[in-house]
Amino acid sequence: MSRKYIHPNRDEVSLERVLFALSDPIRLNMVRMLASGARINSLSLGLGMPRSTITHHTRILREAGLTRTEPEGRNCWISLRQELIEDKFPGLLKIILKEQSLASEPDHT
Repeated sequence: MSRKYIHPNRDEVSLERVLFALSDPIRLNMVRMLASGARINSLSLGLGMPRSTITHHTRILREAGLTRTEPEGRNCWISLRQELIEDKFPGLLKIILKEQSLASEPDHT
């Protein structure tokens, strides 16, 4: 039995749901990891976390429209839906990812 995941289409993706999904530091870190454009095994997105926690966070990202989940055997491959998000909310991911990288830089003042 294969798993099927429902992904919202462009019209179903709302700014409120995207911002909610990105408001959690764990999910924001997952999006940062996915920003390289590569598909990543869901378990690699949450190293050290229980599978149920990873599933919870990846479900919220998927239902917000930020990610695509593709089952393959026992694995789930997650990718960022950059084109959809950029088309719907131009510059949003770039700003969020830039803010995240600025927050991780050391303060030299």
